[in-house]
Amino acid sequence: MFLKKLFNGLKNSRNRFVIITLSLSVMMMSFAIQKKKLTLWMIGDSTMANKSPKTFPETGWGMEFGKFFDNSVTIDNRAQNGRSTKSFINEKRWDSVLAGLNEGDYVFIEFGHNDEKIDKPKVGTSIEEFKANLVKFVIEARAKGGIPVLLTPVTRRSFKGGILTDSHGNYPAATISVADSLHVPLIDLLAKSKSYVSGLGDEQSKQLYNYVDSGNVNYPQGKKDDTHFSPVGAKKMAELAVEGIKELKLDLTKRLNKK
Repeated sequence: MFLKKLFNGLKNSRNRFVIITLSLSVMMMSFAIQKKKLTLWMIGDSTMANKSPKTFPETGWGMEFGKFFDNSVTIDNRAQNGRSTKSFINEKRWDSVLAGLNEGDYVFIEFGHNDEKIDKPKVGTSIEEFKANLVKFVIEARAKGGIPVLLTPVTRRSFKGGILTDSHGNYPAATISVADSLHVPLIDLLAKSKSYVSGLGDEQSKQLYNYVDSGNVNYPQGKKDDTHFSPVGAKKMAELAVEGIKELKLDLTKRLNKK
């Protein structure tokens, strides 16, 4: 309104030209300030995956992750129950992600829970194969202009004598090794989740996992699950991942919801 009045009050064509130029500049700056939308792809296993209503209260931490971002970020969670790096590739799930990946998109990669099951040939991988698969994800994502981020697997609730033990063998270290060698941003979700779960202790940490009393509509006999999360646990794991984003100073930090 101010510019319109000013424009109408100016008889000199040169002054009008200046005002028009300034107005266009302001409009262009406004468009530039708007964030370009991007997709954050998530690939991994059941600890990250979206769950169906029939398995509630089991909740993958990827289901809570999107709540931390503004509307310039679209979460596309492709994690699936029971998948390893091997089965995710062999089932062409990675091909599907790669086909939709655009320049500037992020790919969060968290595997290990099923790769370590070497007694199951369809999912189990050796450390060498596991690393090779992670390298494949990283190189192919980068080739399309994507930004891969590696995550170590979240901890299981595996207390022995009151001490939280590690159940993932050398797979987390292999993830860290690939991140170091290829200069990939790394969120050590295992270390973060172990620290938090250990701090809660054996009994109190049950609230983070899918512990359900008998009589539940989805679990008539009850459930004691030390791998998968409750809604509370899923939210906490997502918070730890966001903490990692901030520590890495990723551009994604600018797209987090302001609190």
